[in-house]
Amino acid sequence: MAKGILGTKIGMTQIFNDLGQLIPVTIVSCEPNVVLQKKTIENDGYESVQLGYKDKRVKLANKPSLGHFAKSNSTPKRYLREIAGKELSNFEVGQEIRVNIFEEGEIVDVTGTSKGKGFQGAIKRHNQHTGPMAHGSRYHRRPGSMGSIDPNHVRKGKLLPGHMGVDTVTIQNLEIIKVDLERNILLVKGSVPGPKKGLVMVRRGVKTKNISPLNPADYIVVVEEPQVEEATVVTEAAEAQE
Repeated sequence: MAKGILGTKIGMTQIFNDLGQLIPVTIVSCEPNVVLQKKTIENDGYESVQLGYKDKRVKLANKPSLGHFAKSNSTPKRYLREIAGKELSNFEVGQEIRVNIFEEGEIVDVTGTSKGKGFQGAIKRHNQHTGPMAHGSRYHRRPGSMGSIDPNHVRKGKLLPGHMGVDTVTIQNLEIIKVDLERNILLVKGSVPGPKKGLVMVRRGVKTKNISPLNPADYIVVVEEPQVEEATVVTEAAEAQE
């Protein structure tokens, strides 16, 4: 089943559970999404649901896109993304998707665009080692050998300096700590890709068949205090008086 929602990364904070344990969470603001289109195998060759997120001015939309939004009786949307899946009978064009599509404790995958780092060298971009930093060495932060002489060119895949960041990154198996329907907020355990105010997509985890959220209460051993019988207490008190 296709299950997901688009949202905006607000930032990180921390909360405490019922056992007093600190949990780092990321706040994801998910305004209601609108189902703009259902793609089927008969018409498109695959099954997915197209969601629209965040309104934009009509002036910024061209006529073809306005016709596309009119089919779902929706206002123009800034972000359009597809969520693949089967059993699309639960979705209807024009339907609103809200945060209550998920439940607390559910395992999800979060996709976002990583922060841009600009032009970086091989040391930072590819986590390579530096050379000796002494004055006698002339090799400090270079990318290393360009390869053998035989091909007379640099082989594909050589790790070189270049643009770093702004990549599509997915973090899997994150747990939803809290669902706030009134404020349209999801609290996701851990960090998610991208900067603040960045677009993220929260989907049902693809590797959740054998994964269940950990319950800290299952790993806490309660030690019961030994009970002292009343007869023993009376005997000890009598001996003390003698």
